[in-house]
Amino acid sequence: MESFKLFLKSIVPVSDQEFENYSQYFKIRTLARNSYFAEIGKTSHEAAFIKKGLLRTYYINEKSEEVTSCFCAENNLTASYKSFISQQPSELSIQAVEDTELITISYNDLQILYQKSALWQNIGRTIAERQYMVMEQYASVLSNESAKEKYMRMLKEQPAVVNKASVTDIASYLGITRRTLSRIRKEITK
Repeated sequence: MESFKLFLKSIVPVSDQEFENYSQYFKIRTLARNSYFAEIGKTSHEAAFIKKGLLRTYYINEKSEEVTSCFCAENNLTASYKSFISQQPSELSIQAVEDTELITISYNDLQILYQKSALWQNIGRTIAERQYMVMEQYASVLSNESAKEKYMRMLKEQPAVVNKASVTDIASYLGITRRTLSRIRKEITK
């Protein structure tokens, strides 16, 4: 739980005692490679902090193809947020790219924390704001950068993903074809 406590402290001041007072609401959960944290059509009842591992978020497009919308790495949060917040079936899946260890909280327990503590209300608001900014930046990158620029950004900002995720999933995430990604990789290794 130490990495999770440090993550929270990077968001808002949380004393060790405050963290300890609420730690019983969090659970450790492991996912084997290729297993799911959230699935399309099922309601997501948990949000998670990724202690170790890598997850891929994807949806199914109108051509029935998987489209990767996010890679979630260690020391970050993940959830099917729309499903988690609304308690309605998810429109996306979150799958483990490798064996992954999570620290989870259920929707009901999070509501209890919000009722009990202004600190947790502040944490929730700050996390929501940060997640929104990440999504907006991703949308901007997709529409404003060339395929090569997107891949170079990924190499710089998410090197672990490049080493662990499949070429198909990386290309999907970048909004390019496998062929284009292969050409870009050859260009930059010359």
